[in-house]
Amino acid sequence: MQKPQFLVPVMATPNGTLVHPAYFLLVGIPGLGPDIHFWLAFPLCFMYAMATLGNLAIVLIIRVERRLHEPMYLFLAMLSTIDLVLSSVTMPKMASLFLTGIQEIGFNVCLAQMFLIHALSAMESAVLLAMAFDRFVAICHPLRHASVLTGPTVAKIGLAALTRGFVFFFPLPFILKRLSYCQTHMVTHSFCLHQDIMKLSCSDTRVNVVYGLFIILSVMGVDSLFIGFSYILILKTVLELASQGAALKAFNTCISHLCAVLVFYVPLIGLSVVHRLGGPTSLLHVIMANIYLLLPPVVNPVVYGAKTKEIRSRVLHMFSQGGR
Repeated sequence: MQKPQFLVPVMATPNGTLVHPAYFLLVGIPGLGPDIHFWLAFPLCFMYAMATLGNLAIVLIIRVERRLHEPMYLFLAMLSTIDLVLSSVTMPKMASLFLTGIQEIGFNVCLAQMFLIHALSAMESAVLLAMAFDRFVAICHPLRHASVLTGPTVAKIGLAALTRGFVFFFPLPFILKRLSYCQTHMVTHSFCLHQDIMKLSCSDTRVNVVYGLFIILSVMGVDSLFIGFSYILILKTVLELASQGAALKAFNTCISHLCAVLVFYVPLIGLSVVHRLGGPTSLLHVIMANIYLLLPPVVNPVVYGAKTKEIRSRVLHMFSQGGR
């Protein structure tokens, strides 16, 4: 079967003809041969199964158990839903690349995957901020918790997280489409990210650089600052408690959320730093990007399942029922 023409003229512009590739080629993990990629597909499929089953179980348990219809668990259900979609956007294509060695991904498909990855990451960041606010109110102002975080308020916060992620990242595919791509068409990751597609252009990318930096700082940057500020206030309140047991019990309710925040933000900050330093994409870039996208959907349900008594007991009950 004949492959489609690689470079496709799109339209004439004052600066010349706008040229888009018909497809990009995903490299996977640079420096690794097809045999190693093939064997890496199996742990990747296992991770995808864990992410799917774990997050789906959390969503269904919270949906069924009416006593879990509280702000903390409703935000957790939102987080698990986002992780479920995010893992489905990235992992199956990666597994297909590793197993079959088929590297091609259509230009528009790549842009769609890029938009979903960045938008879902912004939504996850917003939900983590909402969970931090929930812990702040529960620990610092416990008597006001029920009146502040009502059901409609939680729904509005979820809708705001969804809207913000969509609105901020919706322009990305369009500002990438205004560029010409007449250089290499190799994407040095297993999925499409804005920074990597931008680097393949032979046009002026200043708009992309400025807008990309703006949304990273105004979305993830602002969220991380507010999360950090929330935990400073939480720690201050906990340390002022007279009883050490009460202090430990209060802070223990934050452990799962702290783990989720660290798993999400540490690789994100590392990835942002290595990208802003410039230079060719290295193995470090790729490893950081893989950790940032693949780890949270797998780790979050394990951490919350292990640390949350209600979810843990429900899962054990399901397994015991299945055993009978």
